[in-house]
Amino acid sequence: MTEDSRAAGAPTLEDVAKAAGVSRATVSRVINGVRNVDPVIQAAVRDAVAVTGYTPNRAARSLVTRKADSIALVVSGAGDDPPPVAATAGSAAGFDGGVGSFMTEVFADPFFGRVVTGVVNFLRPRGIHPVLMFAETSRARDEVVSYLRQGSADGALVVSTHAEDPLPALITDAGLPAVLYARPARPVRISYVDLAHQDGARLAADHLLARGRRRIVTIAGPLDVPAGQDRLAGFRDTMARHGHPYVPVAEGQFTEESGASAMERLLAEHPDLDGVFAANDLMAVGACEVLRERGRRVPDDVAVIGFDDSRAAAACRPPLTTVRQPVEDMAAEMARLLLDRLSRPDRPVTSVIFEPTLVLRASA
Repeated sequence: MTEDSRAAGAPTLEDVAKAAGVSRATVSRVINGVRNVDPVIQAAVRDAVAVTGYTPNRAARSLVTRKADSIALVVSGAGDDPPPVAATAGSAAGFDGGVGSFMTEVFADPFFGRVVTGVVNFLRPRGIHPVLMFAETSRARDEVVSYLRQGSADGALVVSTHAEDPLPALITDAGLPAVLYARPARPVRISYVDLAHQDGARLAADHLLARGRRRIVTIAGPLDVPAGQDRLAGFRDTMARHGHPYVPVAEGQFTEESGASAMERLLAEHPDLDGVFAANDLMAVGACEVLRERGRRVPDDVAVIGFDDSRAAAACRPPLTTVRQPVEDMAAEMARLLLDRLSRPDRPVTSVIFEPTLVLRASA
């Protein structure tokens, strides 16, 4: 297919060339991003494109530029069996079934929807389209790496759901451009975006103490991943600085069910508790449900704070006070870092850390 093989009546390269007063070859060079074209001529060609309504053929253009103009958005797990714990910061899914279950849980998790929104909103105005891929098994990971090596996508945005996920290392070892959402659990030479999780947990601790709560417990996220570790560490450190050296902890898995189970355990062991910090909103929702079933009023008897500021926070009854993780902005930054790397391949890997904020609602 040639660049001007299109429906009858549609503008062609020749039409643009005639309008701009240049050759067809010059129009092609401008459209395909060849740099050594006089800026005045470039402007004339762009004006002619606008006037004629010409739309470049993406497939033909990719043959010239060697660019796919697409990005792989990869949701990745670990091992040949779907991972038992969703470890992405803010992620709520607990993947425990087959491939279909992995995909179902991903689509059910509000975190991933926010990531997709941020990526699409950034890439679409730039004429770049994300290709959603899943890498929940070793075979699927190999397919992702092969897809990238073949040039079917220019790079990858990776959202890992498990601490032991080998995909980031596989991609970087292959010399392929990629950016990761959240700091990897193991050292990998890859750019990433993340949140200052400890600072977010400090906001939660300070607020609970300011509300006069003194018998405070916490529902931690998975402790084999950086986000779970950091949120717990930040909360404990702040409590200790205020004279509370011991904070009862129950570990959850970033799911509503695990939050409910953790709340049951904490209530059994500490029936006089008056404050709860849950390391994500879904676990906080589960905690609120258990408290309500046990006749504990939120926030009168027990104040509850979540983390992420997801849709679950606003839908909770009462609405959750929560630490906001700006997922959409972080996902857009992830895409920006990748495009920057594609335009400047020699750019060193980098990290961008976002600051959390406390969103006050009725639960605390």
